[in-house]
Amino acid sequence: MDKKNSKDSPIVSVVMPAYNHERFVGVAVDSVLNQTFPDLELIVIDDGSTDRTGEIVRARADKRIRYYHQDNQDAFNALNRGMDLSNGAYISIINSDDVYAVDRLQRLVALQRDSSAACIFTDVTPIDDNGESLGDQQHPWTVWHERNRNYYLEGKDLYNGFLHGNYMVTTSNLFMTRALYETVGEFCSLRYLHDYDYIFRILLAAEESTIYLHDEKLLSYRIHGANTLSAAAITGREQDRQLIRKYLIAQCPPETRAYINTAINRLVALEHELIEVHAAVDREAQKALAPRPNLVKRAGEKLKSAFGRG
Repeated sequence: MDKKNSKDSPIVSVVMPAYNHERFVGVAVDSVLNQTFPDLELIVIDDGSTDRTGEIVRARADKRIRYYHQDNQDAFNALNRGMDLSNGAYISIINSDDVYAVDRLQRLVALQRDSSAACIFTDVTPIDDNGESLGDQQHPWTVWHERNRNYYLEGKDLYNGFLHGNYMVTTSNLFMTRALYETVGEFCSLRYLHDYDYIFRILLAAEESTIYLHDEKLLSYRIHGANTLSAAAITGREQDRQLIRKYLIAQCPPETRAYINTAINRLVALEHELIEVHAAVDREAQKALAPRPNLVKRAGEKLKSAFGRG
């Protein structure tokens, strides 16, 4: 029997994609089960974990947990399956290494009922592998996040703020009505920035009924290890560039979109050209400063002669 929208359905469906997080998943699950708002279901989609993630989830003797295992298909697929299986009037997401504040759901449900908001997200507290708050204000992640938050706070324009950067931070920060989910649909198949794409689609559908609780930190977002550059950093930035173009153009009148797309292409090309020209100029400058071989040879001969070694 399909329970969606029935009187037996929980108020909130919490969807958790999980993958190889045996060290963190227990804390994540408990942060949901211990909510001050208990009328919920927790749908865990184990995306092909090869460690003890599934064992740890199944060890929780709580009837509100619904656990499913699948072959590894990436987080966006696990999220889509979890949302499709959900029954609640609200859908909330948490990744298997993040942590809810104990009153997060109570606070967000109450705010939604008071405001009729379609989507709500909050500020976050960054934590390390040990669950400790990152106290270093110069940490690269903190600098990045504060820059994005401050840009939004200067203008209080949600869409423009997201064009500058993803101050929602993570899918774990999403709380929305079932009606909005049914309007926006599934996450797209981007490996790294499916959350960024999704919030833009939410804003296109319901910006006026989206709330950012910028002064409340109701989610702890886990920062793993040291920041390192990798192929993922390149792919993420390429996806970022594509999304900014896509959702900038989406906000423009149809008759202007071709012009804007052309201008963006030219600006990108100019950036590449400038890099190449700067490199060429630097190479020529280095050549001008380098000693000429014949002058070096003559200088050596003069030195030998001066010391009687010619």
